[in-house]
Amino acid sequence: MSRRRPAAVIILSAGGLDVARRIADAMPGATLHGFARRVSDVDEAFDDTAPHLQRLFRDQIPIVGVCAAGVLIRCLAPVLGHKHHEPPVLAVAEDGAVVVPLLGGHHGANALARDIARTLGATAAITTAGDIAFGIALDDPPSGWRFANPGSAKPFVAAALAGEKIRLNGEAPWVSQSALPFDENGTLTITITDLMIPGSDAELVYHPATLALGVGCERGVDTDELITLALATLDQAGLSRDAVAVVVSIDVKADEAAVHDLAAALGVPARFFPAERLEQEAPRLANPSALVFREVGCHGVAEGAARAAVGAAGSLVVDKRKSARATCAVARATAPLDTSTMGKARGHLAIVGIGPGADEWRTPEANALIGQAEDLVGYDLYLDLLGSAAHGARRHAYPLGEEEIRVRAALDLAAQGRRVALISSGDAGIYAMAALAFELLDTDGADAWRRIAVTVAPGISALQAAAARIGAPLGHDFCTISLSDLLTPWPVIERRIEAAAAADFVIAFYNPVSRRRTTQLATARDILRRHRDPETPVVIARNLGRPGETVATVTLEALDATTIDMLTLVLVGASTTKTIPRAGDRPWVYTPRGYAEKRDKTP
Repeated sequence: MSRRRPAAVIILSAGGLDVARRIADAMPGATLHGFARRVSDVDEAFDDTAPHLQRLFRDQIPIVGVCAAGVLIRCLAPVLGHKHHEPPVLAVAEDGAVVVPLLGGHHGANALARDIARTLGATAAITTAGDIAFGIALDDPPSGWRFANPGSAKPFVAAALAGEKIRLNGEAPWVSQSALPFDENGTLTITITDLMIPGSDAELVYHPATLALGVGCERGVDTDELITLALATLDQAGLSRDAVAVVVSIDVKADEAAVHDLAAALGVPARFFPAERLEQEAPRLANPSALVFREVGCHGVAEGAARAAVGAAGSLVVDKRKSARATCAVARATAPLDTSTMGKARGHLAIVGIGPGADEWRTPEANALIGQAEDLVGYDLYLDLLGSAAHGARRHAYPLGEEEIRVRAALDLAAQGRRVALISSGDAGIYAMAALAFELLDTDGADAWRRIAVTVAPGISALQAAAARIGAPLGHDFCTISLSDLLTPWPVIERRIEAAAAADFVIAFYNPVSRRRTTQLATARDILRRHRDPETPVVIARNLGRPGETVATVTLEALDATTIDMLTLVLVGASTTKTIPRAGDRPWVYTPRGYAEKRDKTP
């Protein structure tokens, strides 16, 4: 039921590059990863093969290596664990003649090998006994099906390979069209049902995802109440929880935490319908309610949503059940449900700080949210910095200065039910997009905006990066001040500089100079000169984490504002900030916390 992550196609030498590109082009969302010293023009380059492959493996990313199988085996051997928790790993010959699934055969590798073989006109070297004999992976059912007793697959297949016949109980084309030895009087059974049946070593049970669980509730209903009602409803009807494909409700409940908690408990998506769509189901409701119509504009939420999900050919199998503050109903479709085209998902806006720009400075959370996004919104330079991480998502780039336009665009996309990443450099909450997004939600937020989920992912800020490059100038109290007066009046900024200077903070100046603003940094320097020694160290850091990075140290007296631009962070030390000279290299800069005084006072 879960969506498998896009594959990484690995190339170690230029000889297999054409084959790798053919594979990547045929696989939705796949990225091409190349060994940097031998291959160019790839989505992601790496210098150390084993750590790179191990990271992909731990992140559950399918790996297709256009290389010798032995390379993949030796690189991944240290991280191999339980076979039920490994992603597909395949080796493809550089000439494209053979595709070999090495790991995860029953987690998609065998099927992926066949797909790649068809693309290349190659041979898929499948070695799994059941797959070879019967042309089916019984413990890896297709999307839309769940296997109730996977622990029984091995003895079941062994018995079938030994000559025992199989009786098929129910309908499943992917099973019936295989080469399994079917016989109405077979001693083995494959049962297809949405009912709760435990199965055994002689009976494999598969649940088609045909059930839609419709729910309604009062605002702020307790999660336990809704989950208890839903699970009891399924259990009392004898329906398997594994046959549930989706939890559905009315769109005004898209931000109801209990509905999403229920969907998460069942491992299925939540989808939402407008009242007008639910009202179309009114003639088929078992329990229409005039009260519900007056409140939300349709005569039934739980039953209406369940029926809307399964369509006209589906049927209501459990009519409305009630608890104190919630309702629940179940409908059955005639085939596994495709939830991707059903109703609308709750939109998700991830406001992501990507740090100064270097890949290694992006957090795992930021990478995950970017990888999950369907849409990426941001200043065009920041989107460029994502490189291959942006592969497969729709890009919405805006020039510098259109901050509100891009935030509104991101909110609108999320309100459509899409997964959106709004990209900021540095930390999204420091002079960046997060504050503006919440301001718009607060002051101009349409109902559709307020129903979305919002996640803020922190990033390494420019002041952290600059400090790390030069030593530890932020070792004691510090503050940040933006010198841009586009949104804050200059007199206010000037008062803040004066106060920070008098309080003896280390000060990080953001947005120090632009084409239009050329005097503010010089004014700030002059204010600081009244409070600080002329020899106070000043760190000037430009293009941090990007090509052309420079980090230099000057004194407050020598600070020349004409050499600074908008890509620069200026870090001015406090009265206690010190430098440590180094021969042939820039000095270290640090601000002591006071441990020396503590040592002196210690008996």
